Parts: sequence; structure tokens; C-alpha cells
Amino acid sequence: MSADHDTPRLAEDVGFLLSRASGMAVRSTNAALQPWDLRVRQYSVLSLLAERAEGISQRELAEFLGLDPSQVVALVDDLQRAGHVVRLADPQDRRMRLVTLTASGRVHFAGAVPAADRAMAAALGALSPSETRTLGELLARVVQRNLHGG
Repeated sequence: MSADHDTPRLAEDVGFLLSRASGMAVRSTNAALQPWDLRVRQYSVLSLLAERAEGISQRELAEFLGLDPSQVVALVDDLQRAGHVVRLADPQDRRMRLVTLTASGRVHFAGAVPAADRAMAAALGALSPSETRTLGELLARVVQRNLHGG
């Protein structure tokens, strides 16, 4: 308990709060993405690919998403079966495969964006737009520092 014994210490623990807020946001976003037969991780892959017309390797996807490469293989397999992505030979290194968004995957992703945005806005509804931007900036700094061994 905190010094005043009214608030459990855990309710003030930043790590716990980050985990709890993340879980809440993921659950609400997964529910919002259900009509598109997507989950947050799949949506994240499509989002990255929508910004990278040239494609991205599965290794890079794993690093960026903070997932084990085997998890990314399964994600990409699911998205490929659905027709949203393809694996193409890298023109710079024929041994490497790049994951790219298909035309139908791009349309599918674009349709899901508003639902994901609404779910995130609802999850962060207790914050003002300025606070939401600040939170995003702070979390980006934490992630970047930890990605680069800081």
C-alpha cells in the first residue's frame, strides 16, 4: 500500500499500469477489428507494410514488432492465406524474401483503419488530444532507447 493506505502500491506502479493499459487497448482494438478478421498483431504488420511499398523482411518485422521470428512467420502465413500479403524475392538479395502488401491487402487495411483509430481513441478517452500526443512521444522514446541498447 502507499503511504496513505488508500491506494494499493501496484495501482501506482508504472510497469503494471503500462501492461494494464496495453491489454485494455489491445482487447478493445481486437474487438473493433473483428469485422475485418484481423487482430492487433496482424493489423500492425499491415500498417508497417502500407508504409513500405518495397516490402520488409520477416526479420525486420520481428525486430520492429518485438516478436520472436517464429511468431512473425505465423502472422505472415495467416495474412498470406487471406490474400493480404505476399513474399517476394528481394531484388538486392535473391536469397531473402520481402513481405509486401497486395492490392487487396491495402484495401482491406484501409477499411480497418477507422475502426482501429476509434478503438484507440476510446481506450485513451481519459486523455486530452495533447496528453495523447505526449504519451505517444514518451512511449516512443522509451521504445527507441530500449531498441538501441540504451
